[in-house]
Amino acid sequence: MKAAVVLEAGKSPVYSEFEEPIPHEDEVCVHITVSALTNFTKVRAAGKHFSISTLPPFVVGIDGVGRRDDGSRVYFLFPRVPFGGMAERTVVRSSQCIRVPDNVSDVTLAAIADPGMAAWAGLEARARLVPGETVLVNGATGTAGRMAVQIAKHLGAKKVIATGRNPETLHALFAIGADEVIPLDHDGKTSKDELKKHFEQRIDIVLDYLWGASAEQVLAASSAAKRMMPIRFVQIGTTSAPNITLSGASLRSSTIQIMGSGIGSIPLEKINLILYKLMQATSEAGFQIETRELPLSGIAEAWSIENATPRIVLTMNAP
Repeated sequence: MKAAVVLEAGKSPVYSEFEEPIPHEDEVCVHITVSALTNFTKVRAAGKHFSISTLPPFVVGIDGVGRRDDGSRVYFLFPRVPFGGMAERTVVRSSQCIRVPDNVSDVTLAAIADPGMAAWAGLEARARLVPGETVLVNGATGTAGRMAVQIAKHLGAKKVIATGRNPETLHALFAIGADEVIPLDHDGKTSKDELKKHFEQRIDIVLDYLWGASAEQVLAASSAAKRMMPIRFVQIGTTSAPNITLSGASLRSSTIQIMGSGIGSIPLEKINLILYKLMQATSEAGFQIETRELPLSGIAEAWSIENATPRIVLTMNAP
């Protein structure tokens, strides 16, 4: 079968033949139609994530949408290594297959799974959002941040505040649920007074996709606001920088609770449930995500694109 295969450690995948997968007793075969390319997929393929440790050759891709042998249409997650999501077929535990709604396209479901799960998990499993609360999405103009704005509103946030660098994209967020926006400069910073004002008025949850300078400023503003109600700061992505400088005083003088959200902080069973709810909500709420389709044979081109917006989705049945 055709697949996107890593042949040498540290090298990008190539379009190649790979062995046919044979399911074990607790597994099913999925005939894949589409699989989205994410940063998580790239990190795992490079062997830089704790959730995988395998030697080449192996197929890249952690998930996708396809059909089981019985014809049922499913989203699947974490196929058995060395098989993956970017191939014509894969094998995966039946418990890792999720039935999907008929009225949402394969491409949309595949594209929405990773950013949607990250936002939903951060809000529900980690921050435990209560309807009526206010959510600040720090870094809302990327694909993941745009999903977070929509999902926060869907889960009951009364107000969603969005930050971002691109003014045009930032203001477009009003159409998908943002109530207020805060522009960031080239360094990822904004007015200290502006941030402090929002925290004094009320911010209950921060979903942070940036880290770096903007996260430092958000944490400082939450401390300066002197609110006694807990503020849950959920760290999801590090688009701006991998590290921050954080003083102990800023924690001692505030009620902020800092936590991370991702694979490792949430049990796999909970992730499966979140994905199921996400897929159903996509049908009901009509979540929006921009996508770009490329054939599996175009894996080299797809892999070379950094921080792709729209979300790249590889199609398996295209030449």
